[in-house]
Amino acid sequence: MSLTAPHADEVTSPAPPDALRAHVAAAALRPSGTGSVGLELERHVVDLRAPRCRVGWDRLTSLVAGFAPPGGSRLTLEPGGQVELSTPPGDLVGTVAVLERDAAAVDALLAADGLAALATGLDPVRAPVRVHPGSRYRAMEAHFDAVGHHLDGATMMASTASLQVNLDAGPAAGWALRLQHVRRLTPVLVALAATSPLRRGVPAGAVCGRQEVWGRLEPGRCRAPGAGTDPVAEWVEFAFAAPVMFVRAQATGECEPVRAHVPFGDWAAGEVLLDGRRPGTDDVEAHLTTLWPPVRLRGFAELRFLDAVPAALRPGLAAVVATVVDDPVAADAAADAAGPVAHRGADAVRLGLVDPELRRAALGVLDAAAARVDPALVPAVHAWTDLLAAGRGPADLVTDRFRDQGPDACLTAEELR
Repeated sequence: MSLTAPHADEVTSPAPPDALRAHVAAAALRPSGTGSVGLELERHVVDLRAPRCRVGWDRLTSLVAGFAPPGGSRLTLEPGGQVELSTPPGDLVGTVAVLERDAAAVDALLAADGLAALATGLDPVRAPVRVHPGSRYRAMEAHFDAVGHHLDGATMMASTASLQVNLDAGPAAGWALRLQHVRRLTPVLVALAATSPLRRGVPAGAVCGRQEVWGRLEPGRCRAPGAGTDPVAEWVEFAFAAPVMFVRAQATGECEPVRAHVPFGDWAAGEVLLDGRRPGTDDVEAHLTTLWPPVRLRGFAELRFLDAVPAALRPGLAAVVATVVDDPVAADAAADAAGPVAHRGADAVRLGLVDPELRRAALGVLDAAAARVDPALVPAVHAWTDLLAAGRGPADLVTDRFRDQGPDACLTAEELR
């Protein structure tokens, strides 16, 4: 995408900067109650007969064409061919049940073609290769290449997978405290969910290699905005300072990469024109989809910092996170447990539960959740408590398999799926 000096006759239906700011603010958080949960599960797709080979785009799209998950989740494909399920929002027990039902249906669909879905934060073996041919992802790739984030950009797009937990914003008066609470819990939850100690068939140097990649990738796009004292205002400033990644060209409708660092605010003010124009509301909407901090504001709070975890642990992880944010008693107990490690985000990514202080905090958070979660999900939370009590964590499942059977087994082992 070319950058040009601004000329008034080149501007096409722009929205004033103040209107764009108001649009971002209005979309950031919506006043609500609490207790509604949405889940988004990404998983890598592996060909069990040729596990080191990426599954081709035509094969994937042919397989999922016309398939409707029975629980009502939306099924999409990510740039590296990862499958993603996004549930409709609902109560915690019901949403967990929907995700499990739909994940099982996707597993059966893949298995019929010799494929399997792998739930680890990073693809443990294969190189990051984009298979999605869409112009959005071509433009993302070109942008990252141009601004010096080629490897991390490619890895993020093609080799990462997460369990995202979407929670209500809650009443407006409590937004700042609610998001500060989530930030306080983030290090211990990152350590707890870490399943990405391998990359390209060798140790990644961090138990949560996925979050390590996000921590390096274009800070203006991926770091947490502000301190949480005025989350909506901080989100607006973050969005306007973040660089524009691509613009949908008016002439072709295709996404064209922006190959320089152009803050959205500069484009909005007309200091730089992209595609010969200033942005409108469609452009700011597209821009918001390219912002990936640990917690993204989408009217609700999208918690993006959890690795994908094996199926046996997935319901418990969703239950823990939702309960220690939404249940006031569990939230207070979890805050007490997580407080001593709230400043140790880097250690959570690098060491995870190997660190004694982080392990103690994780056990405290699990106890807080187990005491208040719906009885239907207590066994799922206890599965985590039992794992940690045995001196293990999800990352150990990956490293044990790597040590005992080699890297290819980390792609195909049943218990890692």
